[in-house]
Amino acid sequence: MPKLTPPTATVHHSFLTAWDEFGTDDRWLGARSIVSGAPEWTRDQAADPAEFAAMVAAITSEASAGTTLAPEMLPQTVLWYVDGPEWLGRLSIRHRLGPAFAEGAGHITYGVRPSARRRGYATAMLIESLPVAAALGIDPARVTCLVDNVGSRKAIEAAGGVLQDEYEGKLRYWVATGRA
Repeated sequence: MPKLTPPTATVHHSFLTAWDEFGTDDRWLGARSIVSGAPEWTRDQAADPAEFAAMVAAITSEASAGTTLAPEMLPQTVLWYVDGPEWLGRLSIRHRLGPAFAEGAGHITYGVRPSARRRGYATAMLIESLPVAAALGIDPARVTCLVDNVGSRKAIEAAGGVLQDEYEGKLRYWVATGRA
């Protein structure tokens, strides 16, 4: 059964296969870390198990208060959606929205690998992430999608998203996290 989990090296092979599926789609941020000075790993570098482990460690550290992030970046918790050894997607929860993210970005972003799309994973990931966002003190969470991304719009709405407006080609929603 698929579940959100902290990034893990146990999905190395599947992660690389997913990377190949994404190709040159620059919206996929799977191998980027926002840690100051962290490299943007190439596919060849990530194929090396030691480099992959370093990438996983950098991405995981993005949530830590003591980690120095790249300019204008904010702490975020990155979770991967996995089914056993199979990497299905990535979800990030920004702990807050700062100036660079105040208008057009959201607290929660996600992506599902191309071969796993249209199976309800985006909806499941988003719903499963809401208690994590609540534990971070986020309620409601802003979630955005491109105006023409019907699948993402449906996922946000299925998770209880309430449309705020359209802003610069994006739909901006608020989703209750259930924070008590």
